[in-house]
Amino acid sequence: MARTIFCTHLNKEADGLDFQILPGELGKKVFENISKEAWTMWMSKQTMLINERKLNLMNVDDRLLLEKNMSAFLFDGEEVQIDGYTPKEK
Repeated sequence: MARTIFCTHLNKEADGLDFQILPGELGKKVFENISKEAWTMWMSKQTMLINERKLNLMNVDDRLLLEKNMSAFLFDGEEVQIDGYTPKEK
């Protein structure tokens, strides 16, 4: 049976993640407040960010950039800035 949480990114009740994906306090915050749907949205943005900026996840600065963008996207409602990407019109 799926866990239901109030997703702070989507501002609605939704299925929660099955397990804590990230370590530490940030991981706990994501597990308790972010839904599977919002996490999937972030994963798509993260992939584009890694590819467009040619990030190296072995580099601490690149990992910190991803973490900063993840927090801003999931918790502050900020859009991820990806050079050369124009979102589809709604």
